[in-house]
Amino acid sequence: MIPRECETALKEFSKGYPVITITGPRQSGKTTLAKVFFSDKPYVSFENPDTREQAASDPRSFLTRFPEGAVFDEVQRLPEIISYLQQIVDDSNQNAMFILTGSQQFGLLSNITQSLAGRSALIHLLPFTISELYKKKELPSLDNVLWTGLYPPIHDRNLNPAGWYANYVQMYLERDIRQLINVHNLHSFQRFIRLCAGRTGQLLNLSDLASDAGITHNTAKSWISILETSYVIFLLQPHHTNFNKRLIKTSKLFFYDTGLAAWLLGIRSPKDLNIHPMRGPLFESFITSELIKKYYNTGMPHNLFFWRDRKGLEIDVLAEEHSSLIPIEIKSGSTLNQDFFTGLKKWLSLAGETAGKPYLVFGGDETGERNGVTFLSWRELNRISLID
Repeated sequence: MIPRECETALKEFSKGYPVITITGPRQSGKTTLAKVFFSDKPYVSFENPDTREQAASDPRSFLTRFPEGAVFDEVQRLPEIISYLQQIVDDSNQNAMFILTGSQQFGLLSNITQSLAGRSALIHLLPFTISELYKKKELPSLDNVLWTGLYPPIHDRNLNPAGWYANYVQMYLERDIRQLINVHNLHSFQRFIRLCAGRTGQLLNLSDLASDAGITHNTAKSWISILETSYVIFLLQPHHTNFNKRLIKTSKLFFYDTGLAAWLLGIRSPKDLNIHPMRGPLFESFITSELIKKYYNTGMPHNLFFWRDRKGLEIDVLAEEHSSLIPIEIKSGSTLNQDFFTGLKKWLSLAGETAGKPYLVFGGDETGERNGVTFLSWRELNRISLID
């Protein structure tokens, strides 16, 4: 198994929590991580219909089979089992007794919040980070990374990304969507998710999105929520600090994985991506997702925003750390350009003492400092320090 950066957090959580929950998108490596890291625990998958039926028909008797705990995989398939764990872990006084994994946020987390508040630690496991995947081998080209994406099965089995994403959408996303909501017209949903891919890195306008997809505003709002819940997309919120400026208050839409977004956009090779008009937004999505993983892999919620006023001045990412705002500008160009620094300079003049160390991440290979701004190659993203 490729070591995961969240393993340090898992070790710490194992010392102080009776339940550890690992959630994230389908095929992000949750099962592998849980089975390897907690190899001393019995493994139970609630994807198995026989196991699920046994546990549902007599949960108390089922749980007596695991006096020392277990790994319960895809526990969102039987969320009612969670309510029976509270008394067991309270009586046992044992740390890391039950390990729960699940792929859908709201069904899983709402049950944990109700039944296991204060008893469960939470890890969001997203697809690989570039430092996890390429720690011991040379990074390929940027276009190759963006097009291939970072889902583990593609790299573990050396699969063709286009074929894998086609199956992923059909076998996992569409199946999960059918379980969560009543989609009468699957074609409409397929069109909707492709339209979302075409809006990655952009302000979310639900009315326009609904109109283009041929659905109601409320349906679009519901489907966006489902895609968030399934870890397909995330919405980056605008930061509230106005510096006497009128601010944009709309969220920005991003995909967690650029390989999936590229497939949905019909991009079938790295060469096609190189000249595609969505290359810049996909690069921004890639970097922002990598920054979110920095937080999630420590077991912390992310503290990232964007900032944009109504005149168009924008900072792609603002990291709120203690009393400072760390601005991060993202540019996909491979040649460092003085214009890349313009937005940062204007924002720094407004922010004054509230500004933290500024960064510029770009698509080239250079790393250095210019006029107080640290500019980083995308290959050196780990040099951004966000979490103490």
